[in-house]
Amino acid sequence: MGKAVIIACDFKDKQETLNFLNKFENEKLYLKIGMELFYSEGPEIVREIKKRGHKIFLDLKLHDIPNTVEKAMRTLANLDVDMTNVHASGTIKMMEAGLRGLTKEDGTRPLLIAVTQLTSTSQKAMEDDLLIKEKIEDVVMHYAENSKKAGLDGVVCSPLEVQAVKNRCGKDFLTITPGIRFSTDSKDDQSRITTPAKAKELGSDYIVVGRSITKAENPIEAYRKCVEDFC
Repeated sequence: MGKAVIIACDFKDKQETLNFLNKFENEKLYLKIGMELFYSEGPEIVREIKKRGHKIFLDLKLHDIPNTVEKAMRTLANLDVDMTNVHASGTIKMMEAGLRGLTKEDGTRPLLIAVTQLTSTSQKAMEDDLLIKEKIEDVVMHYAENSKKAGLDGVVCSPLEVQAVKNRCGKDFLTITPGIRFSTDSKDDQSRITTPAKAKELGSDYIVVGRSITKAENPIEAYRKCVEDFC
């Protein structure tokens, strides 16, 4: 599977999102729609973007009891997104339920990936806030293995964890890596980040890039630089 740069559309509403997409004219993009935009506009924003020919990673990070996740995924499957996700900490049983719900009667489905640990989570925060005392690298690996056991396609992880995930779960197990910045950008609220070029070197399959593109003075130029550096 080829590499791709996914643009995080962390916009407040439909108009702001479409204003951004209009800058790219006929270019077909891979876009991440997260909680803020989806909760603001609902499923219609997904349908509108799909009509324009773009791919969508619907980033809602489902985490609930297995039955609820299965039913929610059944609904999301009807939106024809290309990728969606759950929290790996919801257990193997929950991830299996999500996979069942996402799979259509003909056997087709979007990619389903799991979040291991958010890139904003530091070792100290994990220990103090979550009472998880193991090393963050060990937790990520354990969650990745659980995701593979559940039949998922891959995980969201830090670029710095990609090679370890591949070594543990196989080279075909996908790694989707947020926390990507150009070397000149601010880290903002991310604590485990790297550049597009470094993510390529580390073996990421997909990178998710937000503010480095969406807040750039020239978003098209920034996007193309990301593609050049990563793909």
